[in-house]
Amino acid sequence: MENESRLEAVRHLDRRFVKRGFTLVELLVVIAIIGVLISLLLPAVQSAREAARRLQCTNNLKQLGLAARLYESAHGVLPASGIVARGEDVAQTGQVNEKKFFQRSGKMFSWLVLVLPQFDQQALHDQFDFDVDIFHQKGEPFAAHISTLTCPSDSAAGQFFVHDEYTAGQRFAKGNYAAYVSPYHVELQNRFPGAIIQYGQELANITDGASSTVMLAEIRARRHQKDQRGAWALPWNGSSLLALDMHSKKTTGGGPYVIDQMSFTFTMTPNKQGPYNDMLYDCPDVAGAQMDRMPCAFYKENTMFEWLSAAPRSMHPGGVNMAYVDGHVAFISDDINEITMAYLISINDGNPQTDGWSAVRK
Repeated sequence: MENESRLEAVRHLDRRFVKRGFTLVELLVVIAIIGVLISLLLPAVQSAREAARRLQCTNNLKQLGLAARLYESAHGVLPASGIVARGEDVAQTGQVNEKKFFQRSGKMFSWLVLVLPQFDQQALHDQFDFDVDIFHQKGEPFAAHISTLTCPSDSAAGQFFVHDEYTAGQRFAKGNYAAYVSPYHVELQNRFPGAIIQYGQELANITDGASSTVMLAEIRARRHQKDQRGAWALPWNGSSLLALDMHSKKTTGGGPYVIDQMSFTFTMTPNKQGPYNDMLYDCPDVAGAQMDRMPCAFYKENTMFEWLSAAPRSMHPGGVNMAYVDGHVAFISDDINEITMAYLISINDGNPQTDGWSAVRK
């Protein structure tokens, strides 16, 4: 009897020290709590990463803006938008237009090629042979990816523009920055100028003021090798050049730029999604471009679709970074007023704009 009592006491003691595991309900509750914590933490981490990426994009724009000003100090003018043939040397449909910018003519070096020495790329600049056109360069210097030309939010690193017809199969590296040449069209930059134009811009011509005139902006490089956007060495629309497509009531150029309200809603404001789209020589996979929020259309010479304009674009929520002639950078909202945007680009409209409600100055 006494032994049975002792045995029962030992069994009772064993039950007290038996480890109790989690029930299924408890495990599910713990998993749910962890999931909530991760869902709360992830947006904060992503936001911090995007803030860092956006800061890098801002710094790149500052460097490029400074490079353009250093070029001006050395040459007396801001860099030419592109080394292309003079209008009087180019005949189109039997007519010569001395003021038109023919982007696929001449030697076709972009403004970015010209300013390479001003942002520590002298060695790459020296690889270009300016006696021959861009498509006959030895060693393909235009295929170099440059960190200063890459915004981490979109990252053109590793992307190329390759086209059987337009590049003869050669690879042109992509970047994420372009210059504003006109509030109107790229081909009309000599009539309705922005800060960067064909023959170089004297600062004295920017009568609206360097702090009120946009010079550079972010662009996105679509991940399709036949899409020309971002090809930094080419002086083409969407590659290294931008225009707003806000028409002018004055059609001959000269004198102040005067906005034509018929252009309202059709202009290429930041991250524009239509009805007008980036005009390209080839718009591969139109539906895919729409899905990428980078809509494009086909540029056709001598047709009703003969105009060149493209929107600044970024992966930053709500807008894009832009650099002004005086060197400061501002974040321009996607919702910027079209008139304000046109006046920011034009150099001589007589309506100098501050960043105002549409931008965050940096």
